[in-house]
Amino acid sequence: MCQFTQRSSTFSFPKLCSLFWRFHHTSTSHLCSCSKTISDEKYQDPFQLGRKDLKNLYEDIKKELLVSAAELKEMCDYYFDGKGKAFRPMIVVLMARACNIHHNNSKEVQASQRSVAIIAEMIHTASLVHDDVIDDANSRRGKRTLNQIWGERKAVLAGDFILSAASVALARIGNTTIISVLTQVIEDLVRGEFLQLGSKENENERFAHYLEKTFKKTASLIANSCKAVSILGCPDPKVHEIAYQYGKNVGIAFQLIDDVLDFTSCADHLGKPTAADLKLGLATGPVLFACRQFPEMNAMIMRRFSKPGDVERARNYVLQSDGVQQTTYLAQRYCHAATREIRKLRPSPEREALIHLTEMVLMRDK
Repeated sequence: MCQFTQRSSTFSFPKLCSLFWRFHHTSTSHLCSCSKTISDEKYQDPFQLGRKDLKNLYEDIKKELLVSAAELKEMCDYYFDGKGKAFRPMIVVLMARACNIHHNNSKEVQASQRSVAIIAEMIHTASLVHDDVIDDANSRRGKRTLNQIWGERKAVLAGDFILSAASVALARIGNTTIISVLTQVIEDLVRGEFLQLGSKENENERFAHYLEKTFKKTASLIANSCKAVSILGCPDPKVHEIAYQYGKNVGIAFQLIDDVLDFTSCADHLGKPTAADLKLGLATGPVLFACRQFPEMNAMIMRRFSKPGDVERARNYVLQSDGVQQTTYLAQRYCHAATREIRKLRPSPEREALIHLTEMVLMRDK
């Protein structure tokens, strides 16, 4: 399991790919059930613990988005409506507290650390707006997308504006290291989108491609935001690596479960159409696992499920296979790696909440 917790921030995708196939053939008797808690410890509720630092989060984001154009303001306010769980900012402020306590027992979140949480949510939302345009998505978070209401051109501009406002807020922190860490996220998002547009013929390369795309599109934001607040709160590079590795592993697990829910959750509950990835021509974890049992899926993957009936056939193959189960097991492995990393910090309620968060990622149903 050393590949999951390597100290280097560099992702070793060939090793992960090899490890993936080892997981696939591991007896499920050695893997914990997703319905069980990760341990018997009593955890802090992450959302309750992070609530104080996230108070007025969306109001503060709207202050960063001050604009005179009424329509652009309405578009920005549409997603920043305060109804989201603020999952990423919550992780960031908990990591900030955990690192501050580890360093000098400080229980307060610095203003600059909270700014990172705000910036993370802004970058995330801007990426969603752009993704919806690329995917021609109809719904997001249970309501119509910006591109459906205002059109693609205005949606792209709104996403650009949110991203530019995040960049201004980032510059205001005034720390060149933090700027470097968080601008890496923006680069990764673009590279991840390009990876998603491509595909691999070789099965092992295909899964490595999928993991790399998952890291860049989802996990990089969480990993680098956690790293940023650790740098602001603690001078120890070992702590920076712990924060980064925790965020990376949780982020990948989060996306793996998201890919599972695309096959197991109803559209109304999920807030977006199910089998959406198949309709976009994407082969996610459950599909790649299912392909081992149903090799005829290879041709469908290579043509990106473009022929009539491909989407429904592929979905049925996935549900007949153990693809969903194996993807869930893989997510568990990443969560276990995240837990091992965060346990290296001094005990604190925030550290325990971050441990509990790994369980919540596995158990979520939307």
